[in-house]
Amino acid sequence: MRSAGDASLLHLLWLASPALPVGGFSYSEGLEAAVDAGVVHDETSAGDWLLNQLELVQARAELPVAAAAHAATLSLDVGRLTSLNDWVLQARETSESLQQTQQMGRSLLVWLQGLVPDAAVLPLLQSLKPAPTWPVVMGAAAASRGAALEPALQAIAFGWAENLMQAAVRCVPLGQTAGQRLLARLVQVIPTAVATALAASEPMAFSPLLGVHGARHETQYSRLFRS
Repeated sequence: MRSAGDASLLHLLWLASPALPVGGFSYSEGLEAAVDAGVVHDETSAGDWLLNQLELVQARAELPVAAAAHAATLSLDVGRLTSLNDWVLQARETSESLQQTQQMGRSLLVWLQGLVPDAAVLPLLQSLKPAPTWPVVMGAAAASRGAALEPALQAIAFGWAENLMQAAVRCVPLGQTAGQRLLARLVQVIPTAVATALAASEPMAFSPLLGVHGARHETQYSRLFRS
């Protein structure tokens, strides 16, 4: 007989999958621009870049927002969800990153509507304007599927890491084995990133080099990715 814990784990694995139909595979989050600039050029430099992003962006901004959205979903606090969503929209430094969080948030909400159409949080997420953002919907989706907070953040972080590893394999480029070594580096740091997010009193947005490369990507001559 399947236990409730087994079901929760399966839902987290599902949420963490890069195969989730939200378009995440089409974004490199500045990595492609870093490759074009020569900052990222091999396995080691790709790992360094993504570790910085995990520690400075995921741990301090995205995961704290998802954690707060998880709590707001459990209490059906529309005011808190709205303020979190507004913060994400205001903190995005480039038009591409703004487009990404809105497009992926909308797509994840559509997926969630099809999976749990009676979830009480759905009308609250639908009310977020101009669009629900990715970390807000991710936190809400995890809470709606009965996931505890810490494993939910671990799953969200792993899904991000696996997606960006695959982006590195395509645009550096790297072999599949090198990609798995890169993912192993990220996985070692994910527990620390999650602990940082859980301890954060509020999200922080400060990643100037990522913003610079993200802005350069918007006019980059040849691109594989949308960011």
